[in-house]
Amino acid sequence: MAPATAGPATVVLIPFCVPGHLTPMLEVGKRMLRVGFCGNADDDRGAMSLTVLLEQLPESHRAPEIDDIIRREAAGASEDSGFDVRFHCLPAEELPDFRGGEDFMSRFMQQHASHAREAIAGLESRVAAVVLDWFCTTFLDVTRDLGLPGYVYFTSAASMLALLLRLPALDKEVAVDFEEMGGAVDLPGLPPVPAALLPTPVMKKGCNYEWLVYHGSRFMEATGIIVNTVAELEPAVLAAIADGRCVPGRRVPAIYTVGPVLSFKPPPEKPHVCVRWLDAQPRASVVLLCFGSMGSFAPPQVLEIATGLERSGHRFLWVLRGQPAAGMPYPTDAVVDELLPEGFLERTKEKGLVWSKWAPQKEILAHRAIGGFVTHCGWNSTLESLWNGVPLVPWPLYAEQHLNAFELVAAMGVAVEMRVDRKRDNLVEAAELERAVRCLMDEGSEEGRKAREKAAEAKAACRDAVEEDGSSFVALQKLSQEMIHVSSK
Repeated sequence: MAPATAGPATVVLIPFCVPGHLTPMLEVGKRMLRVGFCGNADDDRGAMSLTVLLEQLPESHRAPEIDDIIRREAAGASEDSGFDVRFHCLPAEELPDFRGGEDFMSRFMQQHASHAREAIAGLESRVAAVVLDWFCTTFLDVTRDLGLPGYVYFTSAASMLALLLRLPALDKEVAVDFEEMGGAVDLPGLPPVPAALLPTPVMKKGCNYEWLVYHGSRFMEATGIIVNTVAELEPAVLAAIADGRCVPGRRVPAIYTVGPVLSFKPPPEKPHVCVRWLDAQPRASVVLLCFGSMGSFAPPQVLEIATGLERSGHRFLWVLRGQPAAGMPYPTDAVVDELLPEGFLERTKEKGLVWSKWAPQKEILAHRAIGGFVTHCGWNSTLESLWNGVPLVPWPLYAEQHLNAFELVAAMGVAVEMRVDRKRDNLVEAAELERAVRCLMDEGSEEGRKAREKAAEAKAACRDAVEEDGSSFVALQKLSQEMIHVSSK
């Protein structure tokens, strides 16, 4: 069965159904169509729509907020953008046998390839293009068989994209595991990257590594790669990709830098408790500690954090989560009294707030009282921080976060380096956290001053990029017009 060739056209989105992948892909889809019709005298938004194909993660691997995201988007997307946005759940599949995060995501998405093919072929609307999460490059076989343009949506930084494009060749050049290599890796567009700071799944040549080699190779088959970054944040890396230095002798697909892809909800009528607490703090006086939807620490590390924060003397907002229940990937609400040193809350009550549940990170980072961010360096969190001009202290935990941390310090200059002991489960000792917080937040710190200046420049770059005629706006417009042109044939 072939896709429909008459009537209104749709862009099909196939995200991996976790917040850090689903939310930005939905946002970029809506923004893409909105920008594509900007200034078009023949604007007929009813002629284009979004169709989102969702795989069904089992309850044990489903983020608690994912159902709320889908309900909210299904109810409000059309109102927000003026476009029709439809969700379609693919048939459920059993969990595959897997040996790590990348292995799980890739195998799980691969199981849904035939379901996606059937769903796309059965759509009543003409399909303008299919946008795939970068963990489902196997679906490029589906788009090729159906004769459709297949784009990869890359949720991480351009530095990670450069590494993945380079990885198939690098795999042949380096015989040992990267964790044994020592020295540095040549990654075009960046200073020499210490092998010890490569992404977690790259360090050892197992199944997770092999999937990254596979995806890096298959990216070359895409019609284009949509990257959630800002051209002005990573110019050298993007130039290296465009010049073919990551894949010598081969043509790299068109790269569309469309970031920062951030979704902002209207503020609630009653501000969150954390926001109300920040209202009473001086401007740029508070350091935020928050570690993403999967970040939590064992009790000994919690004690080190508490000691370091107290000794730093700076105001803090600490989002402290409990460790996941057995067999679950997501943190629980922390039992604060059991984790923190005796008397800590009383001693720091004038300067600190410890929050044990989910917190509205985007709202917090936008608050005038926030002056720094101790973060796991997930790329979405990083972009939220830079959008608001907040300098960072990187504390990478997993995935590509160690590479992000290196780039933020060594290439962008928006962060103050903190020593993280990767061999001891990313341990940071109290004295090191105290030093890094002081370095970032003390008025007399030269390193902190430079990070603040660079973060302010990054804020301007991010905001300029999404304005009309900005680099991300122009890239989105070009991408949208290509899809609209294809759908009108």
